[in-house]
Amino acid sequence: MKALYIASTGMGAQERNVEVISNNIANMRTTGYKRQRAEFQDLLYQQITRAGSQTSDQGTMVPAGLEIGSGVRTVSTPRIMSQGSVNMTEGELDVAIRGEGFFMIQLPDGRTGYTRDGSFQRNPEGMLVNSSGYPVDPGITIPGNARGVAISPDGTVEAYIGTDAAPTQLGQLQLARFVNKSGLESMGDNLFLETAASGPAQINVPNTDGTGDLLQNYLEMANVNSVTEIADLIAAQRAYEMNARVISGADQMMQATSQLS
Repeated sequence: MKALYIASTGMGAQERNVEVISNNIANMRTTGYKRQRAEFQDLLYQQITRAGSQTSDQGTMVPAGLEIGSGVRTVSTPRIMSQGSVNMTEGELDVAIRGEGFFMIQLPDGRTGYTRDGSFQRNPEGMLVNSSGYPVDPGITIPGNARGVAISPDGTVEAYIGTDAAPTQLGQLQLARFVNKSGLESMGDNLFLETAASGPAQINVPNTDGTGDLLQNYLEMANVNSVTEIADLIAAQRAYEMNARVISGADQMMQATSQLS
């Protein structure tokens, strides 16, 4: 009975849906996290009667065909790249992006990672690094005797060096934009990688070409809405239960048929 296999695809799809939702909920407090959404497609159809097929010599035809579907599959889990809320942290090197840009991070293997997580620190050499110790690109070094570090909305990093009365410019942060942000590849550690689907990175200074501006002493929170996620979780559970009932009902029908025969 095909209903057994059709319902099993529904259970598998909702199981994957619950996994996506659980990951969103688990990352509700992850800085710069972007929620995912499971998207589905129906599978191939068995056409028993094709729509438009002729039913008589006078040219009458079937207005609607008879098709039996094969179930459902999870086709993608795109990220929703909407702006998350911005919370004050008072961290001198904490920076939030208000706009579409991504910070660029130099990975140990030479690749460039992209992130919305602006919780930066200084390594022993004074370089600006992310939470994993990877340097920010372009590299910015803050001397040990620097004080009053300021990061302006356009990414300019300034500080007073030693006893200087005037601030010294130490560098400027840059942001990357992508035509298709949902096409970025997630690699963990709050980092994304460029792919053919995302398109090449378009690098600009903040406050230009829609990259967004920067806000020092703030961090962008995850864009996960707990109420929405719980509602989606309940809907996925109900769909899973209904598919399980279909399997149970199909099994009972098969048992009844075998008893009759």
